[in-house]
Amino acid sequence: MRNIDELITKLAQDTATVKRAPHPFMLSIEWMTVAVLYLAIALMISDVRHDLLVALHNFWFATEIAALGGIFISTSLSAALLSYPDLHQMRRIVFAPMVTFALFVVVMLLAWQADNPPAPLPVHSFACTLSITLVSLLPAAWMFHVMRKFASTHTHWAGGIAFLFSFSIGALWLRLYEQNDSITHVLEWHYLPMIAFGIIGMWMGKVVLKW
Repeated sequence: MRNIDELITKLAQDTATVKRAPHPFMLSIEWMTVAVLYLAIALMISDVRHDLLVALHNFWFATEIAALGGIFISTSLSAALLSYPDLHQMRRIVFAPMVTFALFVVVMLLAWQADNPPAPLPVHSFACTLSITLVSLLPAAWMFHVMRKFASTHTHWAGGIAFLFSFSIGALWLRLYEQNDSITHVLEWHYLPMIAFGIIGMWMGKVVLKW
């Protein structure tokens, strides 16, 4: 009994303040801000495609970039919510990436149909997938580092969405850097690997984010 009384007294005297976790919206904004800065630095190093202004006047290219931006925003918000054990009581918003991915698929299919006659394929292939992956690794590592400070109870989904957020950064970088108008090539080597990247992220989430 004496030990219990001493423990209660000690706990009562412990006045250490606990830092309150940020709101998921603020966490998401912080992640997107850092990611945009990272993307800007990457483009400063690599430079942008010299016909970017002309390309942005192409309806389907501009729509593709906008759809990628939608994935970037929705995965950031979803990953932030998945970092909390109760999803911050915003379960519906967690599934926002499903909507943006569906829109992205529709946009790319329409762009593929509109690419007639098809633009010539570039001479390279898997180099694009490798480039996107390399650019995505740093944001992915940073995201996992931050998310480990929280207490996610959905580690698989949190890891997968975090990887997709990082992949969207790499995909945006390459589309703004590489002068390539072949939708067939973009679908095959830029975006289909996103599925594998998400699956790897789910596995990494189980390993890294468990607590």
